[in-house]
Amino acid sequence: MSARIYIVEDNPEVARLLSTVLRDFGFDTDVCRNAAELRQQLRVGKPDLCIIDLGLPDADGMDLVQELQRRHDCGLLILTGRAYLGDRVMGLELGADDYVTKPFEPRELVARVRSILRRRGGAASVPHEERRPAEAHFSGWVFHPDTNTLRGNGQQEWTLSSGEAKLLCTFLQRPNRILAREQICGDPDLSPLDRSIDVRISRLRRKLEVDAQNPKLIRTVYGAGYLFASEVTWA
Repeated sequence: MSARIYIVEDNPEVARLLSTVLRDFGFDTDVCRNAAELRQQLRVGKPDLCIIDLGLPDADGMDLVQELQRRHDCGLLILTGRAYLGDRVMGLELGADDYVTKPFEPRELVARVRSILRRRGGAASVPHEERRPAEAHFSGWVFHPDTNTLRGNGQQEWTLSSGEAKLLCTFLQRPNRILAREQICGDPDLSPLDRSIDVRISRLRRKLEVDAQNPKLIRTVYGAGYLFASEVTWA
């Protein structure tokens, strides 16, 4: 299962943005508008991480952070408009894993969420889309992530570089979806001038496509990113 994140945020627009962005990157989310809804949700299931706004209508966010740190084993990320150093220090000392101030860059927040979950470890440390099942079957090809081996029906066989294998895995886990370049490489701060992803895609196309100059499998969606146009079966 993918990592589950509880969003404790009383501003519906911020909550909607957070939920949409996190789901786009493979996380499951539940939104709680206040501390009371969070406590009720905690009776139903345990999150891997809570994102908490300090300015809640029914509780002090710092008290809620302390309560969660004491009673529940989950990651804690404070997301707030309070930019004072004293609040940041207090939040971290009370047990929060990270402290982010509003306004925030959504993709940076995703990177911070991933960092917290990886540090904490466990089965749900990253979204399920990033994990590697045994092998992937697509368009007459079979890819083995454990050995980075790609094999075709015509007995073509390639051993991909680690960069090519990681890129292919990203496409195989998210087929028929437009992925921005920064989503593909997992770097929210990717420079528009960084062409390393395009070079790797070009190398994959030369292996997978009948005509690499007119790709049918890894398609460029101009102004948006790339789309892997194939059905994928993991076995």
